[in-house]
Amino acid sequence: MNEKFFDLKKEKQDRMINAALKIFAKNGYRHASTDDIVAEAGISKGLLFHYFTSKLGLYEFLIDYSVRFMSLELSTRVGKKEEDFFLLLKQIEAAKFQVLKNYPYMQKFIDRTGWEDVKEALLAAEEKKNVLKEAREAIMNRADLSPFKHGADPAKLSCMIEYTIQGIMNRSFFEGAFHPDMLNEEINGYLDMIKQLACK
Repeated sequence: MNEKFFDLKKEKQDRMINAALKIFAKNGYRHASTDDIVAEAGISKGLLFHYFTSKLGLYEFLIDYSVRFMSLELSTRVGKKEEDFFLLLKQIEAAKFQVLKNYPYMQKFIDRTGWEDVKEALLAAEEKKNVLKEAREAIMNRADLSPFKHGADPAKLSCMIEYTIQGIMNRSFFEGAFHPDMLNEEINGYLDMIKQLACK
């Protein structure tokens, strides 16, 4: 990419980033059209290619930018000494929703990179695909599991929670009613309920 992209006003950078995140997240790499991206961003195709040279160049930039942005929020918003399983999950979600206030489609874009079917897109994501997963695992590995009831499997609970959160997110995007603070509050409600059921 052309480093002069970062000389643009932040509002214009974010408009271009958000447009690209949205089109790639909704359509996948194969069906994402640069015509749709520039229309969404309100810019010319020439300007897009001036900064990113190609569709693949833009895609690679978005992967790197998204992983860096999410990682930074995780590192600053999750307590370094926190060990409560459910508080750690709440802090992880709070970090994610803070990102989504600026980049609503970033998480959906990241999720989508994991099941692309185009070789060049898969290769572009290969280096970064595990960064956020490993960061989350490192955080959750320090969780104190002693409060769990006998038979409450934290690994299965984590999967159940992840599926619940994905369902809530997908519903909000499908309904066109994406409000990060309200969604975060709703997810915290589910986490509180699951904690009551799973812990002593």
